[in-house]
Amino acid sequence: MQITHEEAQALPPLQWLKKPAVDGPPAQRDPKVVERVSQMLREIERKGMDAVRAYAEELDGWSGDLEIGEAELQKSGDALPPDVRTALEMGYERTHRFAAAQREHLTDFEIELAPGVNCGQRYVPVSRVGAYLPAGRFPLLASAFMTVNVAKTAGVPTVVACTPPSGEHGAHPAVLYGAHLSRADRVFAVGGVQALGAMAFGLLGEAPVDMLVGAGNAFVTEAKRQLFGRVGIDLLAGPSEVAVIADDSADPAWAAADLLGQAEHGPNSPAALITTSEAMGRAVAAEVESQLEKLTTRDIAGPAWRDFGSVIVVRDRDDAVAVADVLGPEHLEVHTEDDDFYLRNLTNYGSLFIGPWSTVAYSDKGIAGTNHVLPTGKTARYNAGLSVSRFLKPLTYQRATVEGTAALAPAVERVSAFEGLAAHGATATVRIDRVGRTSSAFDSVPAPLRERL
Repeated sequence: MQITHEEAQALPPLQWLKKPAVDGPPAQRDPKVVERVSQMLREIERKGMDAVRAYAEELDGWSGDLEIGEAELQKSGDALPPDVRTALEMGYERTHRFAAAQREHLTDFEIELAPGVNCGQRYVPVSRVGAYLPAGRFPLLASAFMTVNVAKTAGVPTVVACTPPSGEHGAHPAVLYGAHLSRADRVFAVGGVQALGAMAFGLLGEAPVDMLVGAGNAFVTEAKRQLFGRVGIDLLAGPSEVAVIADDSADPAWAAADLLGQAEHGPNSPAALITTSEAMGRAVAAEVESQLEKLTTRDIAGPAWRDFGSVIVVRDRDDAVAVADVLGPEHLEVHTEDDDFYLRNLTNYGSLFIGPWSTVAYSDKGIAGTNHVLPTGKTARYNAGLSVSRFLKPLTYQRATVEGTAALAPAVERVSAFEGLAAHGATATVRIDRVGRTSSAFDSVPAPLRERL
């Protein structure tokens, strides 16, 4: 989430109050990671569950049962503080409701394009999804809501979930409770590359999955990259990112808190302030330093801000939009007096948080309802976050009648002959010869277009 020299050339003049200390993107493909993942996937494909169990013991220190039984899933919530359990249930319910609303707005349709020629589209869910639920340094408790839950809401018949073993209990109880609430069909205590390989190769007592979803570390991301094509994936997530657009009406303490709220994801998590006020930029930068002194995760958020933090001053709101669209951040907050302008004009972001009362953490924890599996590394230019639509295939169909053939076949014959594809043309010829050439293809062209031709 940095501005390259070439990108800067196309932008209006910028004033940098703080530039990233590290020159370059925060997450490059480490050749050692690529090689290690390749070796692991080859071995898992060749040796099957023997390799999965060996890696579970070597990397996670786990030699117990891999599958979490239904009874354990059902009682997983009992191990949680009541207030945490209630918050998780709230997150599941709101994420489910938003995903259900998304599904309701994806509607099948059929249209008659010409007499006897009907075309349509149906939304059909993929058959099997594998969801990875990370539980590393900080277990992300809402991950199941964003993956398993959304897939089930989309209508996916089978969703298998894997989460890394956690101590002697097999898996983190809060992660398990999230999977249980989200209606996972089967849950396994398997982490990392071995989890993705096991799901993709069909080693967990199930057929191979059609799609892998869920965030993870560099090894998980690389495994998804290498398995893509064999299975579908949601996206290749890099370090978490945040940008805040602020004018002189913003509260610098709130903007600083929100920047640090994402910087604490990891020491290479970029955070950028884009502001139309130099005074606001300096105030937010000072607030970040002040809040870091008291932050228990300053050993993570501090290096992230030092190495990948930015404070950019622009002339006006149009320039702020231009800079934000170049950064294409995963999370984008707007703290201004003209929030609706930004909603109308911003185009490149994973998810937008409008107004100072909206903060990324509301979505990160699943409480606001929108998905937090989002594009990073400027891929928001052409990609969107995970949603029910990612689990649905918009399948088209055509239905032609005898009457439709009269309108279609002559044009297909002409185009096929021009291309030199005789067999293509013959498929039309055998049909129109059966019914007779009673109509010209030109007759089915709408009158306004015919006049232009």
